[in-house]
Amino acid sequence: MWMRRTAVLATMVSTAAAAPSAFPSSGNGLWYTQPGRFEAWSNDWLPVGNGYLAATLLGGTSQEVTQLNIESLWSGGPFQDPNYNGGNKLPSDQAADAQAIQQIRQTIFTSPSGTINNINQLRTDAGAYGSYVGAGYLLSSLDLSGSTSNYFRWLDLDSAVHGTQWTQGSTTFMRETICSHPTQACTQHINTSDSSTLPTLTYAYSLTVESDIPIPTVSCFDDSTLKITGTVSNPGMAFEMLARVTARASAGASSPHVSCTPSGSNATLTVNGAQEAWITWVGGTNYDMDAGDAAHGFSFRGPDPHNALLSLLTQATSSSAAYDALRAVHVEDYASVTAPFALNLGQTPDRNTPTDVLKAQYKTDQGNAYLEWVLFNYGRYMLTSSARGVLPANLQGKWGKDSNNPWGADANINLQMNYWFAELTGMNVVNSLFDYIEKTWAPRGTQTAQYLYNISQGWVTHNEIFGHTGMKAGDGTAQSSDYPGEYTPSMFHVWDHFDFTQDVNWFKAQGWPLLKSAAQFHLQKLIPDLRFNDGTLVVSPCSSPEQAPITLGCAHAQQVIWQLFNAIEKGFPASGDTDTAFLDEVRSKRAQMDKGIHVGSWGQLQEWKVDMDSPTDMHRHLSHLVGLYPGYALTNYDPSAQSTSQHLTQAQVLAAAETSLIHRGDGTGPDADSGWEKVWRAACWAQLQNSSEFYHELSYAVERNFAPNLFSLYSPGGEDAIFQIDANFGYPAALLNGLIQTPDVASVSDVFTVIVLPALPSNWPRGYLHGARVRGGVSVDFEWTGGSGAAATLTSLVVSAGDVVTSRQMRVMYEGKQLALFEVKAGMRLQIV
Repeated sequence: MWMRRTAVLATMVSTAAAAPSAFPSSGNGLWYTQPGRFEAWSNDWLPVGNGYLAATLLGGTSQEVTQLNIESLWSGGPFQDPNYNGGNKLPSDQAADAQAIQQIRQTIFTSPSGTINNINQLRTDAGAYGSYVGAGYLLSSLDLSGSTSNYFRWLDLDSAVHGTQWTQGSTTFMRETICSHPTQACTQHINTSDSSTLPTLTYAYSLTVESDIPIPTVSCFDDSTLKITGTVSNPGMAFEMLARVTARASAGASSPHVSCTPSGSNATLTVNGAQEAWITWVGGTNYDMDAGDAAHGFSFRGPDPHNALLSLLTQATSSSAAYDALRAVHVEDYASVTAPFALNLGQTPDRNTPTDVLKAQYKTDQGNAYLEWVLFNYGRYMLTSSARGVLPANLQGKWGKDSNNPWGADANINLQMNYWFAELTGMNVVNSLFDYIEKTWAPRGTQTAQYLYNISQGWVTHNEIFGHTGMKAGDGTAQSSDYPGEYTPSMFHVWDHFDFTQDVNWFKAQGWPLLKSAAQFHLQKLIPDLRFNDGTLVVSPCSSPEQAPITLGCAHAQQVIWQLFNAIEKGFPASGDTDTAFLDEVRSKRAQMDKGIHVGSWGQLQEWKVDMDSPTDMHRHLSHLVGLYPGYALTNYDPSAQSTSQHLTQAQVLAAAETSLIHRGDGTGPDADSGWEKVWRAACWAQLQNSSEFYHELSYAVERNFAPNLFSLYSPGGEDAIFQIDANFGYPAALLNGLIQTPDVASVSDVFTVIVLPALPSNWPRGYLHGARVRGGVSVDFEWTGGSGAAATLTSLVVSAGDVVTSRQMRVMYEGKQLALFEVKAGMRLQIV
C-alpha cells in the first residue's frame, strides 16, 4: 500500500521556480522540485550517512520513505556457514600447492606465449562470500490529503542536511534528516513554518524489506520506541535497530501524546498534538572486526548489539537533546572534516535551475563549472558520510538496497579509488580503512600466504568484511581472482597518510607494521625470471587486473611492488624498527627486480613483460598505467633508479604511456561503460598535462555516467541502473589532478615537486584552491584568473608548513617553469606569488 501511495504522490505536487530559502546561499547542494520515484533508487534518492549508518530518501510529503543501512550488515561469512574459512586452502594442501605453483611457473617460463591457460588448482570455491545488505525502510506518515504546492527537496552540502518543504492547504511543512557522527545516530525532524500543530504523525518499519531476507520482528520497546530485530539469513548475522520519537508542543499547549501500538510481528508509533517531532534511530549487528583473527577462531562474532544501541539512543534523545542542539553539533562536526579545504572554479551558483535539469543540460566539452563544483563537493560529502565508521567506504559507500548488492559491495581493486583525494583535501577519514586492512585482511591473509604460496612471512589477500583472502574459483581465466597484488595499492594510502600528515605515532603503531608485512610477502614472492633470463626478479604467475592473460612480470604488479619497497626505505627512519637485515633485503631485491616498464612493438607501455598488448584493447582498467596515476613509477621515472635493458628516458616512458592511454579509448568499450574508468582516464590525461583531453574525459564522464541525483552509474540507462560509488570518489581526485599534482618520489633525497595548474581547461577561467595538503606536512593555497595555459595568470601562491614536517627540498612548478626551490622547515610561510 505504501509503495502505491508514494508512486502517485508526484502527480499531486505543484512545483516552484527557484531554490528554497533554506538551500545554502553558496549554492553548494542539490535541489529538486519533484519527489523521487520509488522505483528509481539509483537515479532519484538522496543520501545521508555518518559512517555507522546510512540512509537514502525519497523526498515524500505526506509520507516519507527512508531506506536504511547499517554499515556491518552483511550476508555470508561464518555467520551463515560455520565452516567458512575465507576461501583458503587447507594446511594439508600446502605441499601440493607449492608444487603446483612451481609447475605453473615452469609452464609460463617455457610456454611459447609466456602464458598459461588457467591456474584452477590454486583456486577454491568462494563459499558464503556474502554481500552488503539493505536494512529495510522507515515510513513517516502525516494524516494529510489534498494537493500540494511549492514543493522542494534538497541536500545541503555545506551542512550535510537533507530537507523537504511543501505547502498543503495553508500550511508549509519542513522535514529535515541528518545522520550525526558524534551521536552515531540518524534523526528526522518535522515541523511547520508557522509553528502550528502537526496532523497525526505515524512511524512504521516496512515489513516488505529487502528481498530474500527473513522478515524481522518489530515491537514496542517502550511507548515511544520501536525495536526491530532480525537476521540477514537463517542462520546469519543478527541486527537490531531502535527508533525513538521525541515530540514537543508550543509553550502553554498540552503535552503531545506519543504511543506505540503493537500488531502481531509489527508495531507503529503515533504522535498527536505536537508542534514538532523527530525520530532518532540507531542500528548495529553482532559483527566484531576485532574477532577476525585466529585467537577468536575467525568468528567475527561480537556481543548482541542491544545494550550498546540503547546507550547510544539514550544519549541522543536525552531531555536536554533538543533537535536544534543535535543539528548544531552535527553541522560543526561535518565542517571540521570538510571546511579546512575549499575549491572555487569560478562558478556562479544557479538557484533557478534544479539539479536534475542542470544534469540533463550538461554536455561533454561544453561543461558547467557550477555543476562540476557541486559534483566535486558531493564526492567529499559522500566520503565524509560513509568512511568514518568502523568499516571503510565500500563499493556502495554505505548506501545499498536489496540483499545482494552489485559485486557484493566488496573491497575489490576499485576500493583504492575511494580514497584517492582524501589526503590532498585534508580529510582525516582514512583510519577505518587501515583498521579494516589490519583486522580483516592481515590475520587470515597470513594463512593464505602460507597455505597457498608457501610463504612464511607477511600476508596476502585476493577480500569482504569476513577476511576472504583466498583465490576465488569461477571462470577459468582467473581474471578477477588471481590478483594477490590487490592490497598493495592500498599500501599507497598507508604511506601517503604518513607522508602527508607526518603522524609518527600512528606510523609506528599501525602504518609501518602494515607496510612491512606487505613487503615481507613480496620479498619471498619475487623470483628469478627464467623466461627472459635477464637477471631480474618477477612475479609469476600474475595477471593484470581483470585481464585474461596469466603470465609473468605484469607491469602493474612490478610497479606497485617497486613503490612499496621505496616506501619501506623512506619510512624506515621514522618507524623505530631496528631490523636492518629486512631493510637490506628490500634494497637488494628492489635493485634486482624488473620495474614493470617496457616499450612494446607499437610504441605502447607494455601491460605484461611479454609483448602481447593489442592496439585495439579498450579494456576498462588502466592497470599498467598505475605508475602514471595514482602512482609515480612512470610519472617520475628515473633512469638511474629504474634502469631497463631498453635504456629509456623519462620522455620515452611518458610517450609510451600516452600511446597506451590513447589506444585504451574513452571509457566506453566492449567490456564496460562505467564512470570510474572515465575519471581514471581523465586523471591520467591531467598527469600528462593535456588539458583538452583531461577536460573532455572528465566532462564525458559527467554527461554519460552520473544520474539526476549525481550517483555514479556503472552503465548508463534505466531508471534504476547499477550504482557504484567509485566514480563519485574518483571524480574529485581527477579534477584535482588537473589543478595541482603532488606525485611521490623514490627517495627522500629527491626534490619533491608540486605542479600548479598542470592541466587547467579554459572552462575554468578563474578560481582558487585553499588548504591543499601536500607531502611533508605542507599546505598550498593559490588563486588564478584569465583562462588556461599561457593565458592564465597565477595571482597568488602561498606555501606554509605545520609544526611537524619532513625537512626536504621542495620545488614549485607552473607552466613548465620553476617558481621556487626551497627547503621545507617547520612553521614556514612562503609567499611565492
